[in-house]
Amino acid sequence: MNFIEFESDQKLRGGFYTNPAIASFLTKWVKVSKPKSLLEPSCGDGVFLEAIKEARITSLKRIIACELDEQEATKAVNRTTLPVQVQKTDFLRWYLFYAQNEEGFDAVVGNPPFIRYQYLQTEQQLLAEKIFGQLNLPFTKHTNAWVPFVLASIRLLRPGGRLAMVIPSEIFHIPHAQSLRRYLAEQCSRILVFDPEEIWFDDTLQGTVLLMAEKKLDRAEKGQGVAIVPVKSRQTLADDPEDYFQNVVYTNGVTIEGKWMPLFLSIRERALLSELRASDDIKKFTDIASVDVGIVTGANNFFLVPDAIVEEFALQRWAHPMFGRSNHVKGLVYSERDHEANKETGLPTNFLWFEDDQIENFPSNVRNYLETGLKQSLHTRFKCRTRKTWYRVPSVYSAPVAMLKRAHHYPRLVLNSADAYTTDTAYRIRALKIKPEALVLGFVNSLTCLTAEMEGRHYGGGVLELVPSEIERLLVPVIKASPAELKAADLSYRCAKNDSEFLRMQDALILGRIGISRADQESLHSAWQKLRDRRHRIPSAE
Repeated sequence: MNFIEFESDQKLRGGFYTNPAIASFLTKWVKVSKPKSLLEPSCGDGVFLEAIKEARITSLKRIIACELDEQEATKAVNRTTLPVQVQKTDFLRWYLFYAQNEEGFDAVVGNPPFIRYQYLQTEQQLLAEKIFGQLNLPFTKHTNAWVPFVLASIRLLRPGGRLAMVIPSEIFHIPHAQSLRRYLAEQCSRILVFDPEEIWFDDTLQGTVLLMAEKKLDRAEKGQGVAIVPVKSRQTLADDPEDYFQNVVYTNGVTIEGKWMPLFLSIRERALLSELRASDDIKKFTDIASVDVGIVTGANNFFLVPDAIVEEFALQRWAHPMFGRSNHVKGLVYSERDHEANKETGLPTNFLWFEDDQIENFPSNVRNYLETGLKQSLHTRFKCRTRKTWYRVPSVYSAPVAMLKRAHHYPRLVLNSADAYTTDTAYRIRALKIKPEALVLGFVNSLTCLTAEMEGRHYGGGVLELVPSEIERLLVPVIKASPAELKAADLSYRCAKNDSEFLRMQDALILGRIGISRADQESLHSAWQKLRDRRHRIPSAE
């Protein structure tokens, strides 16, 4: 988890400014519509205002820009000779309290701030929620600042107006942007997204895209949908964006009702997925297994310790086997042998469970250890202080199967043959209508991994993360498997040259067993690899 005190001032105010070539590309596109009025909701030091000046949009009669930072606002004013009205205030506040009297705008350009909800000031959090309420959209407190910025900007667009913005690439998959995706689809006739393979902003792992949206002329107009243009290099910025906008193929309907990840698949790949969803041999995860979060300690470094700490404080009676990170689990099975190997290397393999509510009932060695936690002020942490007793961790139980919350290449299930506990870095899973061995063995295949890419989310760094509701939607082949088969697959996983090699072996074993042809196996694998490579920012082959 990230904490606000460890973040830079630049990140806390979302101050990552746009390259002039990007600003020029976006401005070139809005110029085509001959706008008379234009809005820049977060002008920063004025890079978009300079691009507007250089574009010589002779039709412009009115330009309004907003910038909360007064120093940056002054730079923006001094950077252009255009007759710009710079509002030195937060755009969300200006929108709610002043912009309702505006006539609307023919164009909006900009790069809204990328700030996590928990890092926003209380007033900005309330303003963001109020914008969702005004538009009758579901709101979540995971919402990043850029989402209400785009929502308000679309709301201020006149019919036929154009919006061109730099936004995070998470627009395609992040749950807190679902309201925005739906609103864009309802309000806009065409939505074009340029998706760079490269990271275009220095000093950040944040992937970005260029969003171009044209508002419907009226409510009766049927939207054409969304299109994505993969961008291999910045040379694309020298092209005419209008050519792309007019000539790409847009997709609408059920494909864009939820996450927009299906847009990265070909029509054939989407058809194959649809066909497999209807197969009796393939089920949603929720139909064959249950998933629950791992043990929430609130202070993992205190409750999860190596043998050295157990021995120092003589805590053997309160220590229980556990695992929770990828370096704890080398294969598809977590065995007693794995646990002993982790202990020997000094990994934190012990979960400390103090069940008594009365600290005076513990022996002095335990009280001494709990005192080290008090000195670290662990009792003041949110998840600890909300308990009746700060050190008594609730919901302690093990599950026969576990799944790490995050994955680099693809997720896997782990048979917990050591009956170890897991923290909230992993999920506790129980097979419902299938044997645990069969669930674990059948889970790793290109079909399930592809749906994980489509249902999951990722942030800077390209690590795939899945929450329980997303895991429940994964497609899993239902097979029969013996413990010996899982043991063989576990060994193969540990010995494989790379994860992709093992996945192909699994495809032949699992997908082949339920009758999926080699050609379709290859299609699924290629589709998975395409989405995995995009997440990792690996350039595609020419």
